[in-house]
Amino acid sequence: MNRPARISALAVALAGLVLSISGCNRLQARDQLNKGVDAYKSGKYEQAIEHFQKATELDPTLPMAKSYLATALSQNIVPGLETAENLKTANQAIGMFQQVLAKDPNDVNSMKQIAGIYFNMKKFDDAKDWQKKVLAADPKDPEAAYTIGVINWTLAHDNKLKALQAIGLDDDGKGNVKAPKKVMEDLKEKNSALVDEGMQYLNQAVTNRPNYDDAMQYLNLIYRNKADMDFGNATAVAADLAAAEDWTHKAMGTRKANEEKKDKGHGGITMDANGNMK
Repeated sequence: MNRPARISALAVALAGLVLSISGCNRLQARDQLNKGVDAYKSGKYEQAIEHFQKATELDPTLPMAKSYLATALSQNIVPGLETAENLKTANQAIGMFQQVLAKDPNDVNSMKQIAGIYFNMKKFDDAKDWQKKVLAADPKDPEAAYTIGVINWTLAHDNKLKALQAIGLDDDGKGNVKAPKKVMEDLKEKNSALVDEGMQYLNQAVTNRPNYDDAMQYLNLIYRNKADMDFGNATAVAADLAAAEDWTHKAMGTRKANEEKKDKGHGGITMDANGNMK
């Protein structure tokens, strides 16, 4: 065999060896992926993380491996805990989801997961930004709109509690008409945009899911924040509180109907709003 022929034969053999190794790695990666899923379902998140990491190392192109790894990492995040280790885990999970998004920019699940991590870490501005990206990809997503409303109510409520506690008052949930005018004017400046945006997104959540009782309950709460914004206007405050009560009744009635509907179900495997088995 002449030299060019030998080189050609060697190249073919090496290519075959590479393909064989690659195929073997892919099989092992899928095995690790399956083991990771089993560990995750059993609540063994550390084991799941190890299996998913091995899967991504063996086959970096394996669909879902990075997403599963990021999801398992997110289960190890302690909400609100600002230790270096907890923040490292959170950043690892976010980074992994962002790698998924680099391949598929419209992967709504990864966007939601990142938003959820930021929410649990109380990085509310980041959480809102990511929920708005979810809505840009899927304008009718009720959970994303609901979460933005919840964040806005939380921020506005915290502002209110700080303002009232500074003068020795508690929130009465009815417009706080006994508070000094200056305090309420300052609060209005801080909270008006939050309340308006929160109300907008909570209404959007109910529009897109008419039986969304949690969103209805937060509409009750945010209307009580709106009563604070209408301080000094008795008619407007009364209308806000009436709307709050109305949403409370709607939430209670809807929750009862939802529970009754659930009780009439036939059991078996069902899917949640995100398409996950439960």
